[in-house]
Amino acid sequence: MTARPDASRNEAVIADLVRALGDKMVLAGAERPARNDSDWSTLGPQAPLAVVRPTTTEAVAAAMRICAAHGVPVVPQGGLTGLCGGARPLPGSVALSLERMTGIEAIDPASATMTVRAGTPLQVVQEAAEAAGFLVPLDLGARGSCAIGGNAATNAGGNRVIRYGMTREMILGLEVVLPGGDTITALNTMIKNNAGYDLKHLFIGSEGTLGIITRLVLRLFPKPACTMAALCALPDYESVVGLLTAARRGLGPMLSAFEVMWPDYWDVIAAMPGLRVPLAPGHAAYCLIEAQGTDETFDAPRFQAWLEAQAEAGLLSDAVLSRSVADVRAFWGVRDACSEFPHALGPHEPFDIGLPVAAMDAYVQACKAALAERLPGAFALFYGHVGDGNLHIVAGVKGAVPQPKDVIQEVVYGLVREFGGTVSAEHGIGLTKKPWLGHVRSEAEIALMRRLKAALDPDGVLNPGKVV
Repeated sequence: MTARPDASRNEAVIADLVRALGDKMVLAGAERPARNDSDWSTLGPQAPLAVVRPTTTEAVAAAMRICAAHGVPVVPQGGLTGLCGGARPLPGSVALSLERMTGIEAIDPASATMTVRAGTPLQVVQEAAEAAGFLVPLDLGARGSCAIGGNAATNAGGNRVIRYGMTREMILGLEVVLPGGDTITALNTMIKNNAGYDLKHLFIGSEGTLGIITRLVLRLFPKPACTMAALCALPDYESVVGLLTAARRGLGPMLSAFEVMWPDYWDVIAAMPGLRVPLAPGHAAYCLIEAQGTDETFDAPRFQAWLEAQAEAGLLSDAVLSRSVADVRAFWGVRDACSEFPHALGPHEPFDIGLPVAAMDAYVQACKAALAERLPGAFALFYGHVGDGNLHIVAGVKGAVPQPKDVIQEVVYGLVREFGGTVSAEHGIGLTKKPWLGHVRSEAEIALMRRLKAALDPDGVLNPGKVV
């Protein structure tokens, strides 16, 4: 039987990759790891032609040149913790995993920078900074698995955006391999550098569609001398907004996190075995406030005095103040209990949206009502980084297999458009949110995104079909 042209092409590209990189870097057939077939999205696995695992930027560039010459698409992969399908292989693609490109190359105390390879797990980056007396403030629940290059490619947000900004604000320089195999090495270590276009911003948040990030220069921040936290119960959402305003004014740059959980969320985590929930159910909202200071002698009493003033002002129904680092971790354990929702709730649809802070509770109530009307028996839990305008939603119908995904998305994203929000606050677009991008981006904006993609990747070989 005569081989089909695409089968011949596939064999040729794998042979060329093995010839250039060696069989240790190119895994195909039975040697191809199944873990590279998918990310953490709910799209299911898709086997690539091969998994390429380079150890150097030069090897990444060589792989891109070979795949581009054969017209074979390449899907970059980091820690595979993305929730939108951005790192999921496409049929007939090569998965290019950066999992072996790890390590801290340099820490410069004078410029307060770190140069790091893109496949390095975020937790390793955090620990290296801490050992040197600094802080990398980016923090996610997937810190042990996600890769710093993937964090940059998706412009990850996380828990402390209210103080430090998104990943974009933490990056000074990048090394990037372009779709044709050319490499841009712009490992800038200076905060002030206005020499022409700041090209790194093209690649940060582009989800691997414009280039493959191989090395990064990160800004380092002073390591906090103390961390204080409080879990608060509030009587209504108006009090939540009032508390956020008071925290910004009264705590100033000390304020590092402001997380809010609605009552349905609290009811679910309160029933989880082994989780200590220090506030009773039945309140309108629950808030986790974190502050980081430079001197515990002054900052801890200041935080306590500020919290007491909010109670006296009538903003709080109840509150628990941390007395130790263990307490702070325990409070975050309450907020991070959402990682157990797959076990506690069964199948469901997760969402990451952004909204004007003042409109969040109105959105929550409208969303709950619309889901109940469209899907009798539906559940919906709401929580998130409200200080940053970021709301997470977990919604579904108990026992439904499959979940009514299309209806849930129509409700959630339709209301996002109505309330002037965004369909993605921090997770990206990938494949799963691509159909909804037009809800929050104009035709002109999307057209410009496509022109940028065509300019940098005219043959469409790098992560095609994602984002736009």
